[in-house]
Amino acid sequence: MYAVIESGGKQYRVAEGDIIRTDLIESEVGADVTFDRVVLAGSGADVKIGTPVLDGASVVGTVLRQAKDKKILVFRYKPKKRVRKLIGHRQRFAEVKITKINLA
Repeated sequence: MYAVIESGGKQYRVAEGDIIRTDLIESEVGADVTFDRVVLAGSGADVKIGTPVLDGASVVGTVLRQAKDKKILVFRYKPKKRVRKLIGHRQRFAEVKITKINLA
């Protein structure tokens, strides 16, 4: 069985046992997290599609770790004006292990 969940404005296709990397979730490491916005769920030919979400469906996961991603460099400049700016950014994320998929 698999499901498509929505978290942080992004959609993830998950199954039980999968590890996903989402935007930061304000929960402690080891705590359970419930994703209520299930867009689609199914197994094989039996697929249920929400309008826009499935009523009563949820996906439960456990937060494995919270960390920062690799640094990306953002370089801005204006040609012919000697204006240059270099900015670094590290995106925070949470790794979640999917433990259960509940359907209504």
